Amino acid sequence: MNTANKLTMLRVILIPIYLLLWNLNFQGNQYVALAVFVLASLTDWIDGYVARRYDQITDFGKFMDPLADKVLVLAAMICFCALGRMPDWAVSIVMAREFAVSGLRLVAVDNGRVVAAGWSGKVKTFATMVCLCLMHLSIPDWLNGICVLVITATTLYSGVEYFVQNRDVLNWNK
Repeated sequence: MNTANKLTMLRVILIPIYLLLWNLNFQGNQYVALAVFVLASLTDWIDGYVARRYDQITDFGKFMDPLADKVLVLAAMICFCALGRMPDWAVSIVMAREFAVSGLRLVAVDNGRVVAAGWSGKVKTFATMVCLCLMHLSIPDWLNGICVLVITATTLYSGVEYFVQNRDVLNWNK
């Protein structure tokens, strides 16, 4: 297993640790959970850099890296939803977008195409990670609301962009 894939697996391992820390009831647990979330989020950027820089791109990484990202983000969002700090409709939008884009990618692969991450998808990921980090802190409700809006707006925009730019993949006449 190469370095990039090890970093992806580290992220996968950090997700249950994050959830465990989130649910433990001790003073400052949200900061420890935040530290684990930040570390897991950074592995996303680092493993991508390592994979491209050192030619460590693998089929395993192409599959597991985006899956690990989705599970990490959705785990945090569900935790915030349980606290009433993120509405269920926002989590549903993010989940629906992730399933839809993953489905689009599967159809594209079946047609011999690869749907690469676009700039708006990268902006969405960055904005979501930053907003989720902020939401771990004791921020005012208005700022929490802005974070939820940024997450949902960038999620919707990037999802629509993926489908508009790759509409030819979905051949409705087949």
